[in-house]
Amino acid sequence: MRVSVFGLGYVGCVSAACLAGMGHEVIGVDVNQVKVDLVNDGKAPVVEERIGELVAEVVRTGALRATRDVREAIMGSDVSLVCVGTPSEPNGSLCTTYLERVTEQIGAGLADRAVMADRAALADRAALADRGGRGGPGGTHGPSSIGGPSGTDKLSDTGSPGGPGAPGGRHTVVFRSTMLPGTCLNLLVPILEKNVGGTAGVDFGVAVNPEFLREGTSVRDFFDPPKTVIGELDPVSGDTVAALYDGVPGEVFRVPVPTAEAIKYADNAFHGLKIGFANELGAVCQALGVDSHQVMDVFLADRKLNISPAYLRPGFAFGGSCLPKDLRSLVHAAQRADVSVPILAHVLPSNSVHLQRAVELVERTGKRRVGMFGLSFKPGTDDLRESPLVELAEKLFGKGYDLKIYDANVSLSRLLGANREYIETRLPHLAQLLADSVDEVLAHAEVCLVGSKDPAVLSALPHGAAPVIVDLVRLPDAEARRTEPGYMGLAW
Repeated sequence: MRVSVFGLGYVGCVSAACLAGMGHEVIGVDVNQVKVDLVNDGKAPVVEERIGELVAEVVRTGALRATRDVREAIMGSDVSLVCVGTPSEPNGSLCTTYLERVTEQIGAGLADRAVMADRAALADRAALADRGGRGGPGGTHGPSSIGGPSGTDKLSDTGSPGGPGAPGGRHTVVFRSTMLPGTCLNLLVPILEKNVGGTAGVDFGVAVNPEFLREGTSVRDFFDPPKTVIGELDPVSGDTVAALYDGVPGEVFRVPVPTAEAIKYADNAFHGLKIGFANELGAVCQALGVDSHQVMDVFLADRKLNISPAYLRPGFAFGGSCLPKDLRSLVHAAQRADVSVPILAHVLPSNSVHLQRAVELVERTGKRRVGMFGLSFKPGTDDLRESPLVELAEKLFGKGYDLKIYDANVSLSRLLGANREYIETRLPHLAQLLADSVDEVLAHAEVCLVGSKDPAVLSALPHGAAPVIVDLVRLPDAEARRTEPGYMGLAW
């Protein structure tokens, strides 16, 4: 494929050189003449493992060249990869200045490309008509200028001017730059459409293709990525990007554009969180005379709960007799040892904020009769100690909501010991709140909080505007319910 890469920093230079190494014809574009000259001399403008020899090789073979001329790059390519920087503003917001500027320039180049395609199409038509006009003896017309013997002539590979195979055919703009969800569709696509004078997904393609390159190993990461993510505005745009990476190993995820934008932030935020967690735990261990690396060696060996998908899908708040207690103890021990642990110290406050989101969803409905399915801290138990559902019920009851609760595992007469003591302290009116059946709750409720995936509950939940369903657990049919009135997901 013919590819133009905008921005010759770490991401752009590596992407351009690697794509050229895969056999694509690549034009690198940068405003910095020094970078352009370096690339054209076969030298990498960045310091990176393996990039120097790769740039030298692909420039030598003619697979890669560089220019400052945006129009030249657009005319000479079918796909444009945007790899410009998106630095932070002083207030922490994302700076999209470079993105907007290059998008405007690409749009203007695509408009020129369309004009040239139209001119070429007119010239082709004129040539066909001229050949047809001279086709018979003495200059008389032949049987047909297109449908007769000359009917194999065509304007483009698609049989129409401006088709994908034509010199000015459909171009696909692919954003590799990191940007917040909504940036592409709400900011960049309108800029392109205004400058091109056409419609994204029809007259030109648009996709978001976040990179997962680590400086120092980026060439290796390009050819062996953890995944390839394609945020496609339309299937044809996605097909184009997928073809670009044909032969690259790893799973390919084709998702909506905003999802692709968000995935990069999910990755980077989690990576930062992992590092911060490990460092804070290391500091606490050191203060307590424990070898943190021995601790983490065992921690990392657990691929069932620790290094796994466990607990990594949005749901309701956590609780129970262990997690809250142990977090409090660990943070207290750190404070006594004069060790600052801002991440660990904010886990429980974050959990409380998430629980409050559920309260706010109920308040937003404006309704007063509330049903709740689930009360124990997790499925399959009657343990109510520090259950977030108990706390949620306590908050709603305290605000005057008319509450009915059903949990098949919870019976007041069977609660014993610390479990009974806890609920009598936190929710002393539980006996009058508990319902005997799913139907009793549904008959009472204007709003249903679903905190359980009990099959009896799932099969009985109605569809439609009444009662309002507040989903705390991501119901199995949540995707379908999201399109219906009366459904509210906690974090989806």
